[in-house]
Amino acid sequence: MVAQFAGGPAGELLSAWARPDAVAHDSVRYAATVPGSGGPGLAFLAEVAISFVLMSVVLAVSNAGGLARFTGLCAGALVAIYITFEAPLSGMSMNPARTLGSALPAQTWTALWVYFTAPPLGMLMAAGLYLRIRGAQRVICAKLNHTNRARCIFRCGYAEA
Repeated sequence: MVAQFAGGPAGELLSAWARPDAVAHDSVRYAATVPGSGGPGLAFLAEVAISFVLMSVVLAVSNAGGLARFTGLCAGALVAIYITFEAPLSGMSMNPARTLGSALPAQTWTALWVYFTAPPLGMLMAAGLYLRIRGAQRVICAKLNHTNRARCIFRCGYAEA
């Protein structure tokens, strides 16, 4: 989490320093995440929903044995769909660090609370529902890639699955 919050703002500030005219342009506005015309309430609901669906899909696919290797593709497809259809509602964040990284150089703090509360809430709701439906014993592992030689630091059931 610390790395996310350190890297997001650092990357945005580096971009702003390297090409200030490009990232500050009115059409880009440092890629700051702000609610759409429906306001912060709708943005909050939309961020909860997209975060909930993304985490639900990641949990379902990553714990489905033979499908686990497609988890990244499923997540990437959802993000592409969200950028296309959900971005006008909330700006499509799902990541508080990314939102902060863009807000800093833009000095845009519009409804920042939405992007710090809604994504974690949606993901926690998805994880809670997944555990309630499937049970903790059915969770294979939180690590997405078991094809490398790096040891797994989680309570891993991948080898048994």
